[in-house]
Amino acid sequence: MKRHLFLLMLFLAPTAYAQLEVRFDSATVAYNNGDYEKAISYYMEILDEGQHSAALYYNLGNSHYKLNQIAPSIYYYEKALLLAPNDQEIRNNLVYAQNMTLDAISPLPETTLSRFYKQVTGILSFDGWSYLAVVFVLAFVLSYILFYYLRSSTHKRIAFISSLIAITLTVISVVIAFLRYQDFMEDQPAIIFDEEVNVKAEPNERSEIAFTLHEGTKVNVLEEFDAWKKIELSDGQTGWMLSESLKELKDF
Repeated sequence: MKRHLFLLMLFLAPTAYAQLEVRFDSATVAYNNGDYEKAISYYMEILDEGQHSAALYYNLGNSHYKLNQIAPSIYYYEKALLLAPNDQEIRNNLVYAQNMTLDAISPLPETTLSRFYKQVTGILSFDGWSYLAVVFVLAFVLSYILFYYLRSSTHKRIAFISSLIAITLTVISVVIAFLRYQDFMEDQPAIIFDEEVNVKAEPNERSEIAFTLHEGTKVNVLEEFDAWKKIELSDGQTGWMLSESLKELKDF
């Protein structure tokens, strides 16, 4: 039975892939013809199949941008950046979309140490640092083996020093991977989808209004209580808003 199921999956996989290609091509044709609504429907069908890619989200962002839909365009550009953080074209289009938002929020100033930390740890994702640690472990094992078998004292010294460097870099990579993972888990960005939303001081309708936000503004979700979410702005302001008013970016 398992063998038959495996063979069936092998048979259906190319067919499913071909269908996705057809949808993507159809979406591209619709987009080029200016039918952005139809392009969006094709892209959403691909998403419904469980397919995620930076290109797909980028194209969705472009389609919504052409329709002057601020929140969805920013939302999909941001999701594309999560998958391709170094893509300059996505960053540029995101800036264009952000220029349509009403809220002007100045981020808190960063210290030199904080900027240096982000520059160093941001070179790779936490997955990337983990893979790098594995490479350094392999380098350590290879250096250790060479140290054991080499006869020349000079070569043995080089192998020994190389093994020390490799194990040191392994530890550093593991630590940075752990820190990056912590940062990733603490950072829960979301985009406001309501045209205008009042952010409350407490998670209830009777609470006073702390400030007002508009569609397309990016916030960070700190915690959740019933139908409310506590959010934080880049300038440090915090407050509570209804969960239905925003969409989190890491909901892949």
